[in-house]
Amino acid sequence: MRKIITLSVLLIVVLSCKEKQENSSINPVNWEKRKIIYPLSDSLEQGSTYLPVYSQIYSQTEHKTHNLTVTISMRNANENDSLFIESAKYYDTDGSLIRTYFDKPIYLTPMETIEIVIDEKDNEGGSGANFIFNWRANAQLTEPLFESVMISTYGQQGISFLTQGIRIK
Repeated sequence: MRKIITLSVLLIVVLSCKEKQENSSINPVNWEKRKIIYPLSDSLEQGSTYLPVYSQIYSQTEHKTHNLTVTISMRNANENDSLFIESAKYYDTDGSLIRTYFDKPIYLTPMETIEIVIDEKDNEGGSGANFIFNWRANAQLTEPLFESVMISTYGQQGISFLTQGIRIK
């Protein structure tokens, strides 16, 4: 009987241990393969885009929140030319830098979309999180498009909405 109790307790302990999971899109290997290895031309137009995102939203009161999965799309809407994103910085509601996804230029080929995913369990950003993207493109090109889709499902209910970036310089 004692062996059964010991085995039962051991089984409960083992099953209750959770392996730490890595958040999506944080691994720098994801961005290394897109890195530009030569200096970008000074003739390229420079810009910065602000994108609001929500890793949490309030429900019913200010004391109840729901975590959201955030998908950030970085899009090149040009059919014939690549553009470059120099950095992607993620800030929380208080304006503190949470993480920099990359700070070396990466490329987007014509009509390509690449994404950053912030897992639902990653609520560091809070209800007022945001990104700043610094980018470069030929002056004749359409500037990159930055969008964010936030989604969460609970039982048979779900919520989703999107935000778009605005150029700030």
